[in-house]
Amino acid sequence: MGFRSFAVSRLPAALSSLPGLRPTPAAPEPTAAEAASFDALVHRLSYLPKADIKRVREAYKFADEAHLGQFRASGEPYITHPIAVAGLCADWRLDAQAIMAALMHDAMEDCGVTKTELIERFGAPTAELVDGLTKLDKLQFSTKEESQAESFRKMLLAMARDVRVILIKLADRLHNMRTMEAMAPIKRRRIARETLDIYAPIAHRLGLNQIYRELQELSFSHIYPWRHAALTKAITKARGNRRDLVSRIERDVEKAFAASDLRVEVQGREKTVYSIYQKMRDKHLSFAQVSDIFGFRIVVHDLPTCYLSLGVLHQLYKPQPGRFKDYIAIPKPNGYQSLHTTLVSPLGTPVEFQVRTEPMHLVAEKGVAAHWLYKNEGSNSSSAESAQQMGSRWLQSLIDIQDETRDANEFLEHVKIDLFPDAVYVFTPKSKIMALPRGATPVDYAYAIHSDVGDHCVAAQINGEPVPLRTELRSGDVVEIVTAAGARPNPAWLSFVRTGRARSKIRHFLKNLEQEESRDLGEKMLSQALRAEGLALPSLDDEDNAAAQLWQQLARWAGNRHADELLVEIGLGRKIATIVAKKLARMLAEQGQRPDAVMLTMGRFSAEEAPAQGQVTLDGSEGASVRLASCCRPIPGDEIKGYLGRGEGLLVHTAECQVGRKLFQRDSEHWIAVHWAEELTRPFEAAVSLLLNNGKGVLAQVAQAVSSAEADITHIQMSDESQQRETAEMNLLLSVRDRLHLAEVLRTLKRSPAVLRVWRVKPS
Repeated sequence: MGFRSFAVSRLPAALSSLPGLRPTPAAPEPTAAEAASFDALVHRLSYLPKADIKRVREAYKFADEAHLGQFRASGEPYITHPIAVAGLCADWRLDAQAIMAALMHDAMEDCGVTKTELIERFGAPTAELVDGLTKLDKLQFSTKEESQAESFRKMLLAMARDVRVILIKLADRLHNMRTMEAMAPIKRRRIARETLDIYAPIAHRLGLNQIYRELQELSFSHIYPWRHAALTKAITKARGNRRDLVSRIERDVEKAFAASDLRVEVQGREKTVYSIYQKMRDKHLSFAQVSDIFGFRIVVHDLPTCYLSLGVLHQLYKPQPGRFKDYIAIPKPNGYQSLHTTLVSPLGTPVEFQVRTEPMHLVAEKGVAAHWLYKNEGSNSSSAESAQQMGSRWLQSLIDIQDETRDANEFLEHVKIDLFPDAVYVFTPKSKIMALPRGATPVDYAYAIHSDVGDHCVAAQINGEPVPLRTELRSGDVVEIVTAAGARPNPAWLSFVRTGRARSKIRHFLKNLEQEESRDLGEKMLSQALRAEGLALPSLDDEDNAAAQLWQQLARWAGNRHADELLVEIGLGRKIATIVAKKLARMLAEQGQRPDAVMLTMGRFSAEEAPAQGQVTLDGSEGASVRLASCCRPIPGDEIKGYLGRGEGLLVHTAECQVGRKLFQRDSEHWIAVHWAEELTRPFEAAVSLLLNNGKGVLAQVAQAVSSAEADITHIQMSDESQQRETAEMNLLLSVRDRLHLAEVLRTLKRSPAVLRVWRVKPS
């Protein structure tokens, strides 16, 4: 919710004057010499055994020597940064390996230390943690953005194997954000924007709410310093104006719980500056209109008391309808558990209360890091391990996305989509709860169940009612997916799916499908070009060793890894089939094969005279690798030609298309002969224009005429001025079988009383 405790020491000192608030005394700032020494860290490691502290001291000495002579932008010795990062990790009570990795996290990147050296001195687990935190600066990338994306992908995949990687990285980022004042403003804003877009959401996704809030606040102050300063001043002023209200609510709450004989701890809390800014921006409010700046947290000792406390609060003040949320029964994906209720205060303003147990409070603030805190306190760690598992499920999904997405920028895009700040909770038909990001659709739900369910999804039902696949899900919906064996993902789904998993699965399927179709097209084209040389295409069977060796030799000549890749590139127009065929013909000639006279004659006749066997045949089953040009919309019966755009597959034009003719004059070598198959698998779209008598029922007459001719209207458009004139022009896209069918439809339309003229639209 973007709240911070009133007791956080980083808030202005004016907070301490608020009644009922008990800020913890801040520890004295260490001197520069102390900050650069092991003494600044050792008192925070008291939870570790002496042997582990000794190992950490060795890691400190190693890091100190490695960074000797290096300084931060502020002028401090560089070693102060690793010590501060290790201190933050120690506050989470991470194990010795993580503390050692925190101390040495920049050693490989900045000091030339090798992974092998770290393994020899500190063991493989520590070296793996350091390696996961190291950027890929030694590799060559075409752009800085690509380098950053690849380094980020490496870190996330290391995090998926060991969650300590991201805990150390977040501690590193937090200390950097706290100490950026010495940097140039442009660099500060760039780092702050990256933190706000990526690292703060990751902290929230893993339940690290304290880190999440502070990263947001620091990022906001660096990106918009004037806005941050103005809001901070307004909040300080409002804090004084509302002091009496906060004091009165606290007294009323404590008195009500004392009367109910319930032992609870009442904590005041305040919305963060960034959270208030977000609410003002999203809801177009002024600061004076934001009424819920303050709230209260009730911490109790056990689960039943949470619900008893809720009853006490609802008896004290009236609850606002629809503002109660039970995150205990249905935890958030990051493990967060609390009861949320909004009550109307004595002055009529809304005040939010959160009710939780002490273990829930620890998990809510520390997230997955609470796992180590619980373990070291010897308490029941089931809740913390549950939070760890919830985080791990998301981390595991990164591996799944990585399997389908080899491009680093695309991977980063999917991860950003999954770093959602809120969730909806829906039910399967068997009453299992599933958490999805807000705005998720039935397609996201289908892929969350299983990739096969998503790939074969054709329809969905929500609460027993059929709905479009782009419908947004709401909490409490019961969702059922209808599948069909022959169904496959639709590219249009990419425009509305919300989860990175669904997006990556759809793209992966379509990419593979395009590869298969392009390969088949490339094989047809190469076969046709080779037939013009009087030769047959060698076998593509892997068991034919001689042919396999020939194909491998040809692929190497073309700059490809294998034959399938070469055929895909021919199908996509990146390689010219005739050139590859001539090279293959020379290779076959070297092996003693001679052109067949009959095949040579047929092949040349096929290429120069008329459509014959061996050309690319279109039957309507082609996918993304073959497209019909929208300028002329060819249909069976039209004379057609195919243009192989570079990397775009085969684009089919009619022979009389003016756009195609201009393209042919400019790039004639990429044109190939194509023809229609005798048996077609689907109807095709043709563009038709009509001149009509404007009047009532005209559209119904046209639709009736098209239907009686056994055709369908797929798109309709009328001119804007049609209501003001006696005649109107209408443009239709008709689904027809071929030219003969289109001619029949046009004759039927001409017989309609409302139609003055009808014609097929052709490019001028």
